[in-house]
Amino acid sequence: MARTGILLETDNGEVKEANYGVITAARETGDNEVVGFLMDGSAEACKAAVQEYGVSSVIEIKAAAGDFNASPELQAKALTDAMQHYEISALLGLSSTQGRDLMARVAAAMDAPLVLDCVGVEVRDQMVTKSHFSGKTMAKIKLEGDVFLCGIRPNAIEPAPAAGEATIEVYTASAGGSDRLKIVETKGAASGEIELTEANVIITGGRPIASAENFSILRACAKELGAAVGASRAAVDAGFAPHAMQVGQTGKTVSPKLYIGCGLSGSVQHFAGMKTSKMIVAINTDKDAPIFTKCDYGILGDLFEVVPALTEVLKTQG
Repeated sequence: MARTGILLETDNGEVKEANYGVITAARETGDNEVVGFLMDGSAEACKAAVQEYGVSSVIEIKAAAGDFNASPELQAKALTDAMQHYEISALLGLSSTQGRDLMARVAAAMDAPLVLDCVGVEVRDQMVTKSHFSGKTMAKIKLEGDVFLCGIRPNAIEPAPAAGEATIEVYTASAGGSDRLKIVETKGAASGEIELTEANVIITGGRPIASAENFSILRACAKELGAAVGASRAAVDAGFAPHAMQVGQTGKTVSPKLYIGCGLSGSVQHFAGMKTSKMIVAINTDKDAPIFTKCDYGILGDLFEVVPALTEVLKTQG
């Protein structure tokens, strides 16, 4: 039976929710074994969560020597060792900062093909789906070789549970590390903030937000929704928000279940970064704004009135 590996990512010892869509994609044929790889010592804590989606084995990777957590090169060599030991034919993971870095290193070490930011994958046929030209076209890419790697856009694939029982194994890699690159410090998002690319709900402000201070209106609503806060390029260029919050062709590409656009015109460049959202809600005072032709629900109104009203309703409903 073929084995498909999953590069599992965690946050404070818990599996990131976006991983479940990747696991679902990995088991699409039903005739392959899905193996999860972890490197942070959280296998026992994560086992129950991932086995609900069809992972049959959770492999805790360790290194025989070296500072594992501080060396991306050591992590890549250890993961490469583990893939070869368990005869993994495909490695899937998130197209996140960690996933892009680690899978690129592994692909180079194994001389294997890698495609990032995919929105679909067919493991048996070694075929991946990826958007091109700002989402105007979808390309199916056939990968050659005994092993391939695929980074999947967070939230691009709907998770589907397939409960089973997973085992835990510990694999100690013999690969040595290198002192060429060392992680000195890791800084996460501010307390309570959700990473844009992994959020299920996003509320975004455009130029009409008018100031950096006014983003507090969106943050208050986001707190009630459990959402991340984004910004349009116009808002970022005006200095109202940092580039890390920008959604669009020159910012981040997102695929949330719900996307709320506040004061967005709906430009092609912005739409390219959020068109794969499952549901789009637009709030704008301009009835002719292009975003009203692209959204699922439109609210013709002032964001400074609509968003606070929504926040109050959410607070009331708990």
